[in-house]
Amino acid sequence: MKTFLVGGSVRDELLGRPVVDRDWVVVGATPQQMLDLGYRAVGRDFPVFLHPRTHEEHALARTERKSGPGYRGFVVQASPEVTLEEDLARRDLTINAIARDGDGTLIDPHGGVRDIEARVLRHVSEAFTEDPVRILRLARFAARFAEFGVAPETLALARRMVEAGEVDALVAERVWQEVAKGLCEGVPSRMFTVLRECGALARVLPEVDALFGVPQPPAHHPEVDAGVHVMMAIDLAAREAAPLPVRFALLVHDLGKATTPQSEWPRHIAHEQRGVPLVDALCQRLRVPAECHDLARLASRFHADIHRALELRPATVLKVVEATDGLRRPERFRLLLQACEYDARGRLGLESRPYPQRPLMEAALEAARAVDAGAVARTVARDRIAEAVRQERLQAVTTALAAHRPG
Repeated sequence: MKTFLVGGSVRDELLGRPVVDRDWVVVGATPQQMLDLGYRAVGRDFPVFLHPRTHEEHALARTERKSGPGYRGFVVQASPEVTLEEDLARRDLTINAIARDGDGTLIDPHGGVRDIEARVLRHVSEAFTEDPVRILRLARFAARFAEFGVAPETLALARRMVEAGEVDALVAERVWQEVAKGLCEGVPSRMFTVLRECGALARVLPEVDALFGVPQPPAHHPEVDAGVHVMMAIDLAAREAAPLPVRFALLVHDLGKATTPQSEWPRHIAHEQRGVPLVDALCQRLRVPAECHDLARLASRFHADIHRALELRPATVLKVVEATDGLRRPERFRLLLQACEYDARGRLGLESRPYPQRPLMEAALEAARAVDAGAVARTVARDRIAEAVRQERLQAVTTALAAHRPG
């Protein structure tokens, strides 16, 4: 029985990046031997155990054989006879197929160290084609390691997988899991660029893919292309460490523009409302968590209204606050404003442009929420309470806007 440090922890050490989790592969052991040594079994599809003291994952060396479509269509063999080299050969990318033994020696049968030095993402073998999740992982690693390029032969392999329909076998939860992780990487646009280059974006996120090539008015969008704008917005959100719901909202906030008739280009009248059902369909298909889905709906429907906040009447500002449930969900409303700011600044040459709409709308929200509805209710007849409270809120919002609007 011998234990080796493997995968991402070795890769990140070589890159000089912080190692968050350490994974180990165990060669020459049986599941019963691991249990006898005090390890706790946690693997559902193959033997994985937690170390009794460190609680780090230790997986038995294993091989995989394709037995059906999709990422679950595998027969896994884990036995004492499986070698370290056989285990490394089943991994996706060369940079993830490096091991280190107890004395620090690197075991690198597929040139992972060379590819780290060359900053290249390359598949280990043709076995890459057996698991469509590897396309999503390739794209996600491109978003994490923005300085790495994808080897042409690996991109070609991914393209053949898409053409063969392998991506169509992916289950919704796994697609969302990888997309969410990719959005949380340092340069998330690279994930969608790689997916688009191999044709997978049109299969897993056709609504987003449809935005590329759609023009916008150059006066407002110097980058012109709607898809490029969305990529700029999510990268800006990543640079400013925005949470996942904001990044996802930016990814889908302009879906309605892909439905604008070409005869109306580059204008996109009412694209906000047209985008909402597209957001709903995408979120339902991928089973997107409610926190992300809800904010995405609001961003699609109200981003243009919030962009016009400097010119809106106080009654309209209050209507936006109410329609987005800002009075009861102030934190979500603030996330909506954050998404709107990155939408406005995620444009060519406008990344540093101020966005006064955000503090203005925050002030309006706080003014409306500061109204004591109970105190107002005690001063009027029961059938006039709702209108009286709203009038108090409108007056508070009017005062707040007057104090925060330029000039």
